[in-house]
Amino acid sequence: MEPINSKNAPEALGPYSHGVKVGNMFYSSGQIPLTLEGEIISDDVEEQTKQVMENVGAVLEAAGMAFENIVKTTIFISDMGDFPKINDVYGAYFPGKLPARSCVEVSRLPKDVQVEIEVVASKMEP
Repeated sequence: MEPINSKNAPEALGPYSHGVKVGNMFYSSGQIPLTLEGEIISDDVEEQTKQVMENVGAVLEAAGMAFENIVKTTIFISDMGDFPKINDVYGAYFPGKLPARSCVEVSRLPKDVQVEIEVVASKMEP
């Protein structure tokens, strides 16, 4: 097991890594819409989703992977009414093959943000 942390993503809010690499698999911790300075990007759910996806990308890069390596995502949202807006932003990061996905409405997220996303990625060695 190899802990992965990215200098291009906000620091973890607790005692955990941005993700963990095990063989050719990568498991991320949930990413929320924080800037590198640890500030919430905006109250707008679309801007929050974009920041989350950028943070996911930074963590993937630190693991030697990219969005096309994602095989499964889990999206946690505070209001299912925001599902279409989140979908639009999220979908722009997957122009090719789409990973499996779950989306769950939760009562509250860290720092009272509106969206959190975690991923599982795989990189098959040539």
